[in-house]
Amino acid sequence: MSSEIKADKWSPASGTSATIGDSGDTYTIPSGVNFTNNGTATGFGITAANFRPNANPLIINGDMAVAQRGTSTASITSSGYYTADRIRFGVSSFGTWTSTQESLTSGNAYTDGFSNAFKIDCTTANASPGASVSITIGQKFEGQDLQLLKKGTANAEKITVAFWIKATKTGTFIAELYDHDNTRSCSKAYTVSSSNTWEHKVINFPADTTGTLDDDNANSLTLFLWQGAGSSFTSGTLNTSWASATNANRAVGQVNNADSTSNNVHITGLQMEVGEYTSSTLPPFQHESFGDNLARCQRYFQMRAEGNQKIISMAHWGSGTEVDFIMQIPFMRTRPSLEYTTGNEYYAIGGGGSTNTLDNLNMNSWSTEMNINLWTTTGAGGTVGFAYYGYTNNASAKLGFTAEL
Repeated sequence: MSSEIKADKWSPASGTSATIGDSGDTYTIPSGVNFTNNGTATGFGITAANFRPNANPLIINGDMAVAQRGTSTASITSSGYYTADRIRFGVSSFGTWTSTQESLTSGNAYTDGFSNAFKIDCTTANASPGASVSITIGQKFEGQDLQLLKKGTANAEKITVAFWIKATKTGTFIAELYDHDNTRSCSKAYTVSSSNTWEHKVINFPADTTGTLDDDNANSLTLFLWQGAGSSFTSGTLNTSWASATNANRAVGQVNNADSTSNNVHITGLQMEVGEYTSSTLPPFQHESFGDNLARCQRYFQMRAEGNQKIISMAHWGSGTEVDFIMQIPFMRTRPSLEYTTGNEYYAIGGGGSTNTLDNLNMNSWSTEMNINLWTTTGAGGTVGFAYYGYTNNASAKLGFTAEL
């Protein structure tokens, strides 16, 4: 049987393959032509799953590569940002923890392309937590970055969250999306099957046609990966569909990762995709260059100087006792706040053989998102108008700016 050519179809003989043209041939496809795939097409070199030009991941720093605040923080008993940028560790009266940016050298997450993970280590246990306490790992999102979800409309999108997890405790864990603009939430359970083993999880959330997200730079949505929960969050029925948020339904079944000082949890490869995917159809993690990743993190936090003898900026004497630091930083989400370590003589102004040590720093109220003026009156003996270098004066000194959600 020979090949067949028809006005609406060309196909080779049954059971054979066909070659179109010769090497070097050029084929011109007129504009407006549409190709429709009614099955599975292969061999084109790209697929919808791995070809996403000029797209930014919804999750920032999901590979845990950026850690401007440092690689380890101990004695954590309250919520905050500690190591990996944009990853918020939420803990309230629920044990004591160490947070680490962990370097990976083996395991399934490492072979999947991840060299870092966010790790929490329980150092003081709490096997009988109070009713209203919780432990979460998560990320907060600006509403203006989530308009593509079309939430609150008839065309609302489903959402898929995926990540690698390694935990000492096995059993039921809860992932939750919480809509702050409309006080709505949806929770999904997943299982950690093997202790201290990297497992990849893919979790689907339904579309929500109720409650639009504000188109601004405020916190509209939070992804919570629960790690422990008191009875106030577990006494109801798990809310697996979008509904008005009820605390009792948010984390039903969640294991307690604070019940032993042997417990650790490790997370990496965190991604959130628009649409519903399985483990076989999930788009691959979108790795960014370190520079692009860092720049996106710096919208929320910027470390200006860390360690001893690190330049902060030029500084001058505004009076005999007041020192002013003037600097510019890249634009942040909003006007930032000063985040720095305090200590005796942690900072200094000096030049030309003259040095004056400083303690407390303040940020002027007129400072904008980009132009920053810091001042202190703890120095003495300066000449008005003289300018020198302002710098750190202790190995423990850290000075940064935060505009976190």
